[in-house]
Amino acid sequence: MQAHNLQSPKGSRKRKRIVGRGSGSGWGKTAGRGENGQRSRSGRSILRVLEGGQMPLVRRIPKLGFRSHRPIFYQPIKLAELSRFKTNTVVDPQTLKENGIINSVYKPYKILGVGDIKNALTVKAYAFSNTASEKIKKAGGKTEVLTRKQIREEAKKKNQPAAKK
Repeated sequence: MQAHNLQSPKGSRKRKRIVGRGSGSGWGKTAGRGENGQRSRSGRSILRVLEGGQMPLVRRIPKLGFRSHRPIFYQPIKLAELSRFKTNTVVDPQTLKENGIINSVYKPYKILGVGDIKNALTVKAYAFSNTASEKIKKAGGKTEVLTRKQIREEAKKKNQPAAKK
């Protein structure tokens, strides 16, 4: 058997119905859409939100809480991932990027308290969970909260070439 001999099983490929090609085809004139109305028109479909005269579900359900239109999406970092650094190391965005822990220096990241840490580190991050900051301080380290502006400035300083004399 070769590729040019292959055939699909009988009945597996059904021909598409061709509509709107004259009355002789059986699907002419209205093309199976009925006479008039919204569904007979092209390019128009009934939206799921619309429920006729009934009050829409979106408006019936009570509104609770607050959801920001511009939420901050943190890059999560587990505390166990920081245990690879040696004692008295300053863990900042650049070192995390170089070690492949975060994807971008410019996006904020948060240290989560998953796992343990034994080394005393100075950790600079955009945010810390309560358990993470407690564990870092218990190990003898320090925590520093950065702002986005500080992260950008530090990245620019490290990426600039040395000045010529």
